[in-house]
Amino acid sequence: MKKEFDILVIGSGLGGLVSALILAKEGQKVCVLEKNNQFGGNLQTFSRDKLIFDTGVHYIGGLSEGQNLNRFFSYLEIMDELQLHKMNEDGYDKITFGEDGTEYPHAQGYENFVNQLAHFFPEERQNLDTYCQEIQEICNYFPRYNVVGKDNYNEEILHLNTRRFIESITSNKKLQSVLLGSNFLYAGDSENTPFYVHALTVNSYIQSAYKCIKGGSQISKLLVKKLREYGAEIHRHSEVSEMIFNEGNILTSVKTKSGKEYFAKKFISNIEIRSLIALIGKERLKKSFLNRVLSWEPVSSCFSVYLVLKPNSVPNYDYNIYHYSSEELVWNAHRYEKNSWPETYMLSTTSSKHHPEFAESLTAISYMDFDEVKEWEKTFNTVADEHERGQLYEQFKLEKAGKMIVALEKKIPDLKQSIKKVYTSSPLSYRDYIGSFNGNMYGYAKTSENPLKTMVSPRTKIDNLFLTGQSVNMHGILGCTIGAFNTCAEILGKEVIDARLTQMTNKSEKEE
Repeated sequence: MKKEFDILVIGSGLGGLVSALILAKEGQKVCVLEKNNQFGGNLQTFSRDKLIFDTGVHYIGGLSEGQNLNRFFSYLEIMDELQLHKMNEDGYDKITFGEDGTEYPHAQGYENFVNQLAHFFPEERQNLDTYCQEIQEICNYFPRYNVVGKDNYNEEILHLNTRRFIESITSNKKLQSVLLGSNFLYAGDSENTPFYVHALTVNSYIQSAYKCIKGGSQISKLLVKKLREYGAEIHRHSEVSEMIFNEGNILTSVKTKSGKEYFAKKFISNIEIRSLIALIGKERLKKSFLNRVLSWEPVSSCFSVYLVLKPNSVPNYDYNIYHYSSEELVWNAHRYEKNSWPETYMLSTTSSKHHPEFAESLTAISYMDFDEVKEWEKTFNTVADEHERGQLYEQFKLEKAGKMIVALEKKIPDLKQSIKKVYTSSPLSYRDYIGSFNGNMYGYAKTSENPLKTMVSPRTKIDNLFLTGQSVNMHGILGCTIGAFNTCAEILGKEVIDARLTQMTNKSEKEE
């Protein structure tokens, strides 16, 4: 029996799952194919010593009542089932530098954000107010940032540069570094990064910041559950290895590595754009498009250390710490010296079930270039497809973990004595599990000089093939969700999507 779907989604990252669910809710016959053992792309978690560790998503913004992600997730019918913990309202992120023991807070709520930082920078209160107003204003320019609204970008906004913008807000060097302190969230090269990337990322956390209890994978699990309720098929261990086109250059079906063929009227790709190009075949694409995509610079990758801690030995932080060995590093922390690595890290803890004031685990992440693991690039290793990388690689990871622990001990004295087990992941882990090019964290680097270079329409030159996910425009939970709604607006029509979201908004306002 030849089975044909209305929509076939390749890849089950957040963008793919959200797109699939929006379309399934509209009565479309949907199928999702995932190559790995776990759905969810960057939402994947793993379990060690009966504890859950997040690989990509450590906290989420904009989830309080009435805020944008809350409204999108409500539309997707997963909001009420999410198990969330609201982080410290007076500082969900704390920024620290070198030997300076001060922790500079990023607080929830614009007024609170200003008040908390004004303790440390009393003469900068007005500038902090301006900063909060400006980031909100930039966000309002973006289509769908406020769920329903603007149709297109204001191109001038895209050219604003983060460095120039921050310097125009305040001349206080320390405050500049504090405001940029969480730029690990977009692997910010603040010299070149467009200001809108900073604004869109930071703004939703200032609105509200939450941790997912039991890890970010609950988002993908809830989306998969809903998809099945709406009659969608979703298959793992189904890596697409071939795309079949008819003579009119229309995509008719895809084949998986195991030889199964799936037919559909329309296709959505949620895989890395370079992998997609290889499947389509370069000859089907315009030279100019190919050259543009292949010239994109991937964002940096990272090395993560996951520590299982002895009971009641390390306090739990109800916030993340972003640490830099110097204030200047904030501008381009991903350009590090190998011999002084890690010069910067993000640290987060998970509280113990029985003694919440203590941490049961700790995750620390720092930038790492793919070059550092290049000698093992021909090896591949996932749960579904296990291969050893050999003793040298294990030694490399051990050495890096040791350096990270030494760095962390400056912040948490005697940490070493409190560690039960150490686990790590390198750029290769991100590449193999998430499928990102060279293990990059967030797709491709955007630049204020040429912001349109890395912007791609969800509609491709192949009539029935659409794009979604972090290598197309925005990354992050909110970015990929908005991207998925934009992809579906291309398929269903913007009016349909807007009508659905407006209907939901009006309904919830009535209920309130």
